Amino acid sequence: MEIPELNEQQAFMILNDLPNIGPITLHRLLAEFGDDPVAILRTPRTQLERVRGVGPETSAAIVAWPQHFDLAREEERLAKAGATFLTRRAPGYPRLLPEINDPPIGLYRQGNYDCAQPNVAIVGSRRTTLYGQAVARKLGADLARLGFCVVSGLARGIDTAAHEGALSVEGRTVAVLGTGIDIIYPSENLGLYRRIVETGAVLSEFPFGRKADRQSFAMRNRIVSGMSEAVVVVESDVSGGAMITARFAGEQGRLLFAVPGRIDQPSSAGCHQLIRDGATLLTSVDDLLNELNYLDGLRPVGIKEPGGQSVLAQLQGELTESEQRLLEVLRGGAMLGLDALATETKLPTAEIAATLMMLELKKLVTKRADGTFEGRSLN
Repeated sequence: MEIPELNEQQAFMILNDLPNIGPITLHRLLAEFGDDPVAILRTPRTQLERVRGVGPETSAAIVAWPQHFDLAREEERLAKAGATFLTRRAPGYPRLLPEINDPPIGLYRQGNYDCAQPNVAIVGSRRTTLYGQAVARKLGADLARLGFCVVSGLARGIDTAAHEGALSVEGRTVAVLGTGIDIIYPSENLGLYRRIVETGAVLSEFPFGRKADRQSFAMRNRIVSGMSEAVVVVESDVSGGAMITARFAGEQGRLLFAVPGRIDQPSSAGCHQLIRDGATLLTSVDDLLNELNYLDGLRPVGIKEPGGQSVLAQLQGELTESEQRLLEVLRGGAMLGLDALATETKLPTAEIAATLMMLELKKLVTKRADGTFEGRSLN
């Protein structure tokens, strides 16, 4: 069989999609052949099979790659979609991803964002509560406003809310797919997909046309955590996909945070288990910033230098009218209960209770043991 001339990028694309070859085996092959993907595709089967993990099926797939991968069609699809294939040596390949045990040898990218900002992943359940959606959207917005790129998986529920939160403040967000980049799953997120591509990026290690399956989502999850400085789980039951991402975060040495929820909600059981197992409890971006310690030279654009405004002060400009009215009443050390707050603000009690919950999450209000609420200073 005559093998066409190949450049490095083409060889990486071919190896990335051949059957019976996992990421770890690919990295062993690259190590054996001087990090040269073209050399791998031109090596006889007997020599390939000397590499640990390469058996007859794998070597046959490599030697006969034109039978398994239509290179011309894949390049045509890339051009038509305006997408790119990033090898691990290309600008734009996520900075932290090569640190993990089995990084993808290449990524398909839709959009021009180069992943230059620090990344924080926000993940959680597809079957979420309004509370979880609100928290994910708020965290996404706060992190994006402070200069982070919000990473998630474009799934229903928490992922969608996190992406939307980042976009709501014109921030950066990256969606990592468990399908080829030409397959939008779920289909109702087509509009969100397009908005992400405009200012951020959609990434996938899978070729065009690859549909989702149980394995592909797990592979996606290792990229979400692997490219991020930290992973935040907002809502998840004990067996949810977000728990797989959390496990990868622990294996990869990433910081892991979990948002607490109601004890009677199954969608919070996974987060509570993570907290019991050692994940950091997160109630606001301050908790994450303290752990990441960005004041030691890793500060993303937007976080003030020491002596400038605090994070809380930066976020004050984004308060709703109800939040501002409550904080005004609580200014100066006032400690008031629900009835007194209703009298002072003229707001319905139900609205006050919901607003106080959000202010507690933002760490602008503290609930005291006697049931009253106290405002925090923003200085």
